[in-house]
Amino acid sequence: SPHRSRFFGYFSLCVTATVGVAMAGNLITFLLFYELLTLATYPLIVHRGTEESRRAGQSYLVYTLCCGAALLLGTVWLYTLTGTLEFTPRGFIHAVGEEHHLALVIIFILMIGGLGVKAALVPLHGWLPQAMVAPAPVSALLHAVAVVKAGVFSVLKVCLFIIGPERLQGLPAAQGLLYLAAATVLLASLVALRQDNLKARLAYSTVSQLAYITAGALLANRAAATGGAMHIATHAMGKITLFFCAGAIVVAAHRSEISDMRGLGRQMPVTMAAFFVASLSIIGLPPAGGTWSKWYLMLGSLDAGQGLLMAVLMLSSLLSIAYLLPIPLRAFQAGSDPGRTPVREAPALSLLALSMTALACLWLFFQPQALYELAASVWLHRK
Repeated sequence: SPHRSRFFGYFSLCVTATVGVAMAGNLITFLLFYELLTLATYPLIVHRGTEESRRAGQSYLVYTLCCGAALLLGTVWLYTLTGTLEFTPRGFIHAVGEEHHLALVIIFILMIGGLGVKAALVPLHGWLPQAMVAPAPVSALLHAVAVVKAGVFSVLKVCLFIIGPERLQGLPAAQGLLYLAAATVLLASLVALRQDNLKARLAYSTVSQLAYITAGALLANRAAATGGAMHIATHAMGKITLFFCAGAIVVAAHRSEISDMRGLGRQMPVTMAAFFVASLSIIGLPPAGGTWSKWYLMLGSLDAGQGLLMAVLMLSSLLSIAYLLPIPLRAFQAGSDPGRTPVREAPALSLLALSMTALACLWLFFQPQALYELAASVWLHRK
């Protein structure tokens, strides 16, 4: 295909920037890699060169650069108060006096608002469904590997390593943002129910699932933060599998609408079986890894006395069943539309990729200990 070298060059740069975001030890390094990720993603969104892809790319830049300015302003203001930007296990603003409480609230809002674009927090999520015009591997990169995961990872880092859980629990703005995350969970799930285009449905599913992680960070207790961190990995494996399956269906069957997928499972059994396993993980049902991350998020909601949020998370899981499971069930129903050309499975390498990630969803259920210990390790050095 044309521009293949450019595509894989920017794809690799995105992965590099994501690793930089994850490994950053201070806010300066973090910001450099965070904005590098923004710039490296743009050529991938507009890769097809169509008018629709160019509009999606422009929307992405407007959202990310405007909110990036808010993040930069918050960072500069924070430095004037603390004199440091180094991440610490308890957060580095715990020593800031109460006379600066209002300033801290504004800084917190600026930073979460700046990160909320990549975290797809309503109403900053508008760019994400538009970006679905990009090729399927880019959709997987956006939704499972790099961009949105960098956003929610950064929200966790701000809440735990800048503000600190002790200070966060005393910020009224955190409670308001928690309600916003809960609203995002429900609204995005309801919108997903109405989408017939498969990638659009998966896009709104991502918006909903990312809000789980944001909520886990804002609850500011061990179980919730651990569940949110685990959900970064479990959702990644589930969603990358779903987008791999969506790409395989387009390549092999040239279908993108869910209403056209009746009987497809009998012709593409490996693809649709992987889709089913990944759906279980996103929903949070055994035997898939998403069960554990959602379990700890529920425990965190209970520990924080947030019964309403717990109910929202449970309702969202029911809505996930409603918008995900009918897809493989429809695919495995007998019969298909008359006159359609029979299809075969996607190429072997495509099947290998989606099979490996589907197996990873199962592995994270039966062997979650290493992921749990990594997610919980941020609390080991707290007083």
